[in-house]
Amino acid sequence: MSRIGRLPIDLPAGVDVKIEDGNVVTVKGPKGTLTQKFHPNMTIAVEGSQILVTRPNDLKENRSLHGLTRTLVHNMVVGVTEGFKKELEVNGVGYRVAMEGKKLVMNIGYSHQVFMEQPEGITIEVPNPNKIVISGADKQLVGQFAAEVREKRPPEPYKGKGIKYADEVIRRKVGKTGAKK
Repeated sequence: MSRIGRLPIDLPAGVDVKIEDGNVVTVKGPKGTLTQKFHPNMTIAVEGSQILVTRPNDLKENRSLHGLTRTLVHNMVVGVTEGFKKELEVNGVGYRVAMEGKKLVMNIGYSHQVFMEQPEGITIEVPNPNKIVISGADKQLVGQFAAEVREKRPPEPYKGKGIKYADEVIRRKVGKTGAKK
């Protein structure tokens, strides 16, 4: 039995779950509504204040889908109650970020400013010119957008300049040494 898949998902107060034909699960909560279609082999059922995910048999495909499905449904429940958040730091001389309406404007060492449009379902905050906070209900969407922002100027190993996650550790390299004679 899948150790993760067999765990029940507790439903907090104020969260409404609907399971429709074709394994389409809709989770509605205070932070929004998330809908996702799951594999037809998995059985998703609401029993009281818990969601249970079961599989029909022990085939390899069903075993691998069991834990995945449970985790995805759990992420939906957590997303509509607490939400997800990624923090990015901008390091470098003259590197800074700002919000202009719904656009993230970044000065990150290029000859031009880099603009990124705020996607639907995500909030971007810039508490100071060297910090970006991306939050939203959909874990995949938050992580994907944070990765796209970081991709604009990934941190380099010599001086550590660039955009990095707040909890990321950059492995630093030693630069050149002078000629030895």
